[in-house]
Formats: sequence, C-alpha cells, structure tokens
Amino acid sequence: MSKPVLFDNHGRPLTYVRLAVTDRCNLRCFYCMPEEGIKYLPKKQLLTFEEIERLLGIMAGMGISKVRLTGGEPFVRRDLMQLIRKIVDIHGITNVHLTTNGVFAAPYVEELKALGIASVNLSLDTLDEERFYRITRRDEYKLVRETLDKLLLHEIPVKINAVVMEGKNTDDIIPLAELTRQHPVSVRFIEEMPFNGEGSHYPVLHWTYRRIEDYLKQQYPGLQRLVDPDNSTAYHYQVPGYAGNIGIIAAFSRTFCGTCNRIRITAQGVLKTCLYDDGVLNIRDRMRSGCNDEALKSSLLQAFNQRPKDGFEAEKLRLSRMPASESMSTIGG
Repeated sequence: MSKPVLFDNHGRPLTYVRLAVTDRCNLRCFYCMPEEGIKYLPKKQLLTFEEIERLLGIMAGMGISKVRLTGGEPFVRRDLMQLIRKIVDIHGITNVHLTTNGVFAAPYVEELKALGIASVNLSLDTLDEERFYRITRRDEYKLVRETLDKLLLHEIPVKINAVVMEGKNTDDIIPLAELTRQHPVSVRFIEEMPFNGEGSHYPVLHWTYRRIEDYLKQQYPGLQRLVDPDNSTAYHYQVPGYAGNIGIIAAFSRTFCGTCNRIRITAQGVLKTCLYDDGVLNIRDRMRSGCNDEALKSSLLQAFNQRPKDGFEAEKLRLSRMPASESMSTIGG
C-alpha cells in the first residue's frame, strides 16, 4: 500500500512535524528568552505522552513521516526516553530526530543510537567557555561538549546549530566551521530571529545570511556550494577536503518558505503551520473535549489548507501579539 501524500493549499508536501515536549529550559540563552526566564506553563496544560502518541499516529496516517522532538529543552521533561521509545514504533514514522542543548543528553546517547534516532541537532553557539556562559547565562559548557563527543563516538549524525549574534559570538564563526575539518558534522549558522521574549535586539539585522556567507568565503576562498537536500532550510557549503559541511539558515530573511514541508506543535498542543503565525488550531483542547480521530484529522486538514504562502504573510495575519514578544522556548525550537 502506497503511503498517503499530504499537501498544503500551495502544493507543498507536508511530511515533517516539529513537536515541543516542554516549554521549560535549563539555559537562558540571549536570543531565546530574558535573563529572568519566562512564565512556564503548568504541567496539566502540556500535551501528555498519550496525547502526543495519539496525535503522531493520526498524522502518520495522513502522510507525516518525520518527527523532531524539541522544547524548551526536551530532556527537562521527565521520562523523555519513554516517549521516544513509543514514537519510534509508530507505523509510518520513519525518521525521529531530536534537538537539544546537550546539557542533560550525554547519559542517553547510547540508547538513542540503539533506538535508531536519525540525527541530533545540538545547540552550540560558541566553543569558548566564557562566551558560552555570557550567551546562555549558565556554566554548562563542559557538559555540552561531553554530549557532542559522545554523539560523534556513537556515530549519530550531528547538526550543530549556532545563532549568529552581533557583538556576542561572531568570533566563533570560523572556530565552529573548523569543526568540519575532522568531524562529519554539519555546522549551521542561523540568522537571529526576534523570538526572545523581549523584542528584537537590533534595529537592523546586521548578520544576514549573505553576510555570514561572505565572511566564510573570506576565510575559505575555495568554499564550495553543495546541492541542498529537498525542503532544506539551509544553504549548504563545504571546504574542500573537510569531513563535514557548513549550512547557513536564513531564518529571519525567510528565503526557504516556498519549499517548506514542516509544521509545528507547541508544548501546549497548538498547531503552527508557520513559525511566524500565532497558532491556528488548539489540538489539545480538541482532544480533551472528546474529539475522535476522524474529526481531529478533518480539523488538521482544514488548517493545512489555509496555510500562509510564507513567513511574511503569516506574520501579517497574526491576531495576537507580535512575534518579538514570544520566546522560542514557548514556540518550540
């Protein structure tokens, strides 16, 4: 039996869901939330593991095949591995990925490998311990490096996500890129977005994807442009002879919307068909009101068929506060 194919109203296939298991995080990263943190949701407002399993089962039957678990920090959620064990067994889900800041992840790397986790995105904005503390406001660099070393040892594909911030970590661009010399990692440099819970840090975004690219080419004149995978959010490059590759994600410039195949589910069960919208369907409330699977599927299809064409349209259609007042920890990273 052929797998169902799910499309939005612009003809883009939808195959990938990013699902936040919590809004809580143990770090206080400059680009994600204020130093004092944010007001976290009571546990009863989060999707339960049973609700997550049910929802992913429905979505898998509709055509979703890739799941990425995010947060907040996923490993802050108690018994996360119990949930992952269930998700990898859902029929139709062929790729399970994880995004983490790495502080608590090291003890679970061997089991993640055994479960067949497809890849891990590791948030790491600097290789300098002091700058790490200034960016994250926590002294946890050694634990993150331990996680990275274990992921490499067990040969789990790793993508390092580094948000490029004016005056914070631009001196780390080349040291991070140098990780690809000997390691088969993908180091992705990301434009800073205004989802930090307090508003944009800069009147103008200076470190755009074009400036990041120019900066890398100055250091690596032979930098080669690679063919990007289908539905990629990153532009990919490689320094000849290096083991890994470099990506640049135009997260604020939003150049990849035309091929976007992903949707988001926040920790409280709100569907976002675009990072920049303010939520289009409260799945949790529908589930808890007794909605059966077919009715829930119908609601999801209706939302997918009203998807904005890009992040700019989604931002314009927002009914509530501007995205700058939100935190990526609440949205789901």
